[in-house]
Amino acid sequence: MAIGGVDAAPRSRAERRRTASRRPAKRAPRVTVVGVFGELLITAGVLILLFLFWQLWLNDIIVRAEQNEIAHDRAQSWISEAPAAPEPVEGEDGSTFYPPVIGEPAADTEIFGVMFIPRFGADYAADVAGGVTRSGTLDPIGLGHYLNTQQPGEPGNFALAGHRTTYGKPLNQIAELRVGDAIVLQTKDGWYTYRFRTLEYVTPQQVDVLNPVPQQDSAEVTDSFITLTACSPMFSAAERIVAYGTFESFTPTAVGPPASVTEDVEG
Repeated sequence: MAIGGVDAAPRSRAERRRTASRRPAKRAPRVTVVGVFGELLITAGVLILLFLFWQLWLNDIIVRAEQNEIAHDRAQSWISEAPAAPEPVEGEDGSTFYPPVIGEPAADTEIFGVMFIPRFGADYAADVAGGVTRSGTLDPIGLGHYLNTQQPGEPGNFALAGHRTTYGKPLNQIAELRVGDAIVLQTKDGWYTYRFRTLEYVTPQQVDVLNPVPQQDSAEVTDSFITLTACSPMFSAAERIVAYGTFESFTPTAVGPPASVTEDVEG
């Protein structure tokens, strides 16, 4: 075959080898400081994501399950140790009821109650202790009682705080509460049933939500309220989400759990 008027003879295998040997060898990629630093950043990013997955999701599931079990066991022990039931009182309309037992204030970090909220699930139970410090109460225990607010069942405001994320997040579903939902606190004396009324978002400085009558400075105190507070939005402390409820009834321990503890929820 002619190319440009010159016959091109096929090259021998030896010639092809000599030609290939004269080609420059490919250089191995050079390791640079920037490259190593980039690899380290990628590795660190993966580790951070894994940590967040553990801390914000998987660990919370484990901690919530442990807190549920501990609180349920505590609630059952109080039932087994119940004293004799008191006599009910007759109301003005002829119905009978049990007046709430107003207990002594719990000391800081002292567990005195177990919270049941059917809207949060049939297995839900959260220990309640005195004080609202993170290190003493909220992180290791669950729900904390503002020590300057009233006792369960007492006229005024029984106010609590809890996490929406991390450390078992006992108030993670606070925004899902619906009007009429039961919020039940069990103590050694019995069950205090409240009914949810409304949600509100406030700044951290609006501490009047803890007043005996929430957000009222000089109103006459005749009713009993419960106030649940948590940070808002999720993973932020910019605001507070506040759930209010009103007292409905008290059931002594010896009488047995009221229906409100395990009632069905709609939706």
